[in-house]
Formats: sequence, structure tokens, C-alpha cells
Amino acid sequence: MKTKTNLAILASGNGSNFEAIIKAVKKGYLSIGKCILITDKKDAYVRERAKKYKIKEIFVDPASFKNKKEYEKKLVEIHDKEKIDLIALAGYMKILSPFFVKYFKNKILNIHPSLLPSFSGKDAIENAYNYGCKITGVTVHFVSNAVDSGPIIMQKTVSIEEGMQLDELENKIHKTEHKLYPKAIRLFLKNKLKIEGRRVKII
Repeated sequence: MKTKTNLAILASGNGSNFEAIIKAVKKGYLSIGKCILITDKKDAYVRERAKKYKIKEIFVDPASFKNKKEYEKKLVEIHDKEKIDLIALAGYMKILSPFFVKYFKNKILNIHPSLLPSFSGKDAIENAYNYGCKITGVTVHFVSNAVDSGPIIMQKTVSIEEGMQLDELENKIHKTEHKLYPKAIRLFLKNKLKIEGRRVKII
């Protein structure tokens, strides 16, 4: 009988959040049975991080499929074969279809570098910075059909000090992400999250 959760991390780029999650697993903070990486980018640096930590990584090229539905069917096939219980998006740059979201209902988490619903979508850090915000932050949420709109699990504010440069803010945001995401995943693993409408209750 399986007692630990199997985790798939989907990423498209650098993979710093992937590494933060894996470090939390290695330290025993996250009780994970199996962890795999799935990426849609052949040259994504996150693949190097996976090799470093000896994590199974699978590259699935979207260009090899005739359409998005066929591509996502392949992802489902992999997840089922690996007996995945939880999916964590970590800089995964593809929008998941309603088919995929429904198949893994309430089992997909995402991290976004703003205080949602403000500055959803791409370039959230830069957009908040250019808008002149005094405070921005990080959000971990369940994934729903609309982009960056699922029920919010956790949020953490990040202040934008006078004279702060964009790269300094980006660094501050990423450090916050690396702390917050493992905390949210840990709550899921411990069955501490209960979705009530748009709200996520931590029990």
C-alpha cells in the first residue's frame, strides 16, 4: 500500500523553484515517494538541475504532436504510468487545457510572482515594478481553467523599497518563492487544505 505522495514538477526554464522543492524533499521537509521532472523545452536549464539531484526527467516535445490535445494526452499517460498524485508547476510556460485541469482536478499547484489577482500572466514582477507598486509578492494557488485564477492557498508580501532596481526585486521575489512553495506543498501532503468555493481553508 502506497503511503507517500508521488510528485511531478512541470517546468520550462531555469528551474530555481524546482531546485527549492527538491532540496525540501532531500531534507525531509516534504515527504515524497517519487519525484519526476517533465519539461517541454529541450534546452531548459532545469534539466541540468534534475541531473544534479538524480531526479528522473522527461522531455516531451510539443512539436512532436499534431495538436495540444495529443500533447496533453501524452502528459496524462506519463502521469498515470508514474502514478503521480500531485503536480507542481514551476515556471511551466504552457497554459493547461480544461481537459488536463479536470483530469487532475485540485491536484495541480502553481506559483505566481505577484499578489493575485493583481498582475496575472507574464512579466508580473516587471509589471508591478513599472506600475509603481510599494508592495507586491508571491501567490501559490490551485490551477483552474483560467490563467492564474484558481483558489489561493498562500500569499506572501514583498516590499518594493525606494530606489530598488528591477533585478533586486526579482531576486527578492525568487527567494520568497523558494520558501513559500515548499510550505504550500507540505500543507497539501498533510491533507491540510480544504477548498470551499474560492477560498482555501487551512485545517
